[in-house]
Amino acid sequence: MTSSVPARSTGPVLESVGIVGAGRIGCALARLATRAGLVVTVAGPGAVDRTAARLALEAPGARAGTLDDAAAADVTILAIPLGRHAELDADALADHLVVDAMNYWWETDGARPDLDDPLSSTSQTVQRHLPRSRVVKALNHASLYELDNLAFPPGHPDRRGAAIAGDGAEDVAVVAALVDALGFDPVPAGPLAEGVRFEPGTEAFGADEDAEELREMLDRFWDSQRGRVLRRARQG
Repeated sequence: MTSSVPARSTGPVLESVGIVGAGRIGCALARLATRAGLVVTVAGPGAVDRTAARLALEAPGARAGTLDDAAAADVTILAIPLGRHAELDADALADHLVVDAMNYWWETDGARPDLDDPLSSTSQTVQRHLPRSRVVKALNHASLYELDNLAFPPGHPDRRGAAIAGDGAEDVAVVAALVDALGFDPVPAGPLAEGVRFEPGTEAFGADEDAEELREMLDRFWDSQRGRVLRRARQG
């Protein structure tokens, strides 16, 4: 495990973060956010007291709450299986900044043409389900090992990069500040549609690289096999 991660040095002021999902990724993010000095509320499946018991073991300092509680934070991270995104209450997340840290796994989600559409990034699909939310894609391509072991203060030589895709410059700046606070160098990747460049199956996904190498991976995505397939589909 790494030492405590200080709050970000620059960018918008963040005080709280909500996390929807109390699985391994959700708890890892809760640990990082707590170490960064943020007020952390986690909404897990089922009863709040069951989530509280899990957090007591996995993410001490984070508190359990409802979806409404998690949505009341400055930023709300979605860390549930992507196949369950349609179960999210769009009204509860309306007018909120939402970070999509979810991924499509056909092994668990099953064959889902809506999540495997070459004409759309999965985060755009999430945005369509949450039409009144401001969705930004981030933190989905980091491995559990990276979250638990490779979060470092700004300037650390081993600091890793974290890609961010979003349509609003101000929202991307807020998420960049969050990523920085959690212990990673934010790497803007363009609008939400560009989230395809760090979804599962891409070079950047799970790469655990520094910001410079991550940028290079994102830049060469469209020359990769997956990138060429998506380009042909979109041009056709």
